[in-house]
Amino acid sequence: MPLPGIAAERGARALAGDPVRVAIVGATGYVGAELIRLLALHPHAVITGLVGRERKGDPIAGIHPHLATRNLHVYDHVPDDAEAVFLALPHGAVAARIDQFLDRNQTVIDLGPDFRFRDAADYPAWYHFDHPRPDLLPGAVYGLPELHRAELAAIGRAPGAIVGSPGCYATTTILALTPLARAGLIEDVVVDAKSGVSGAGRDPKADLHFGEVNESVRAYGIFTHRHIGEIEQELHGQSPAPGANPGARGIDFLPHLVPMTRGILSACHVRTTRPVTQDELDELYSTAYGDEPFITVTPHAPSTKHVLGSNEFRVFCRLDERTRRVLAIGVLDNLVKGAAGQAIQAFNVVHGLPEPAGLLQLPLAP
Repeated sequence: MPLPGIAAERGARALAGDPVRVAIVGATGYVGAELIRLLALHPHAVITGLVGRERKGDPIAGIHPHLATRNLHVYDHVPDDAEAVFLALPHGAVAARIDQFLDRNQTVIDLGPDFRFRDAADYPAWYHFDHPRPDLLPGAVYGLPELHRAELAAIGRAPGAIVGSPGCYATTTILALTPLARAGLIEDVVVDAKSGVSGAGRDPKADLHFGEVNESVRAYGIFTHRHIGEIEQELHGQSPAPGANPGARGIDFLPHLVPMTRGILSACHVRTTRPVTQDELDELYSTAYGDEPFITVTPHAPSTKHVLGSNEFRVFCRLDERTRRVLAIGVLDNLVKGAAGQAIQAFNVVHGLPEPAGLLQLPLAP
């Protein structure tokens, strides 16, 4: 029987009352704020460091006023005693400095793209940089627990655990389509996706000013959105046999920016490889997600408001009797299940903690 690894030992201590010490790099952004909000009340974790560029102990109240009661401060370095590090940084930044975390046996949860792909050749194709540590890619795990729970648990038994947390659009689309991919049913798929403006981050950008976004819907990333690569990677990986999902290697994906703060909706229009019935679709989605703690298969098309502020994902799947296409609609909060919440969910699995720990917030309304 293998000996417990470093992350597993930390998880065992946490369950016994000694919480896992975590740091958050990129704490000044929207995702950083969500990580603080969720981890501050996590029953088995304690925040020991918040990190931001050129910060020298700045109080969190001046950066995120809604978190003022936490009495935390932001510095420019990761404390040595952190056992897990959440990194919300631009692409390329984590891969370039990852040795400093691995040398200290810190679990790395990268919310950027640096460890999402298994093939180093995908980085110049989608992110226009050559990966500086391709040797680490085979050992990193794509941090979508619903697809890679066993792999996440396995890396917790070894030092130097690396989690590549999925993109928000990718999560929504992959989860909406996975039951179809597992059945080899994706002949062709068109994804019409919409996101709120918080997905673009907190840095000021001219095209995200209120006057530009309000009362407008805009398509962007046409033919080239970076999340296409990981959507195709994961759906192809769920195929029951080579060539079973021809559409999984050529997804038509069109994202839109809509005038709201949070939320993503992916409407996936699928031409299937063979005729299907609604009963078969119901069985596929029930089998895939019936026991998942954060996924609900709904009988009616969900809206982004139904999951606001929560780690929930809701999915609706219906056969169009007229066109014989299948419509799968997925919704999530891009800052929670699409980012911070999902990263914590993966952290829990890696450390052998209860998977829902710190993530049981119900959605907000109105």
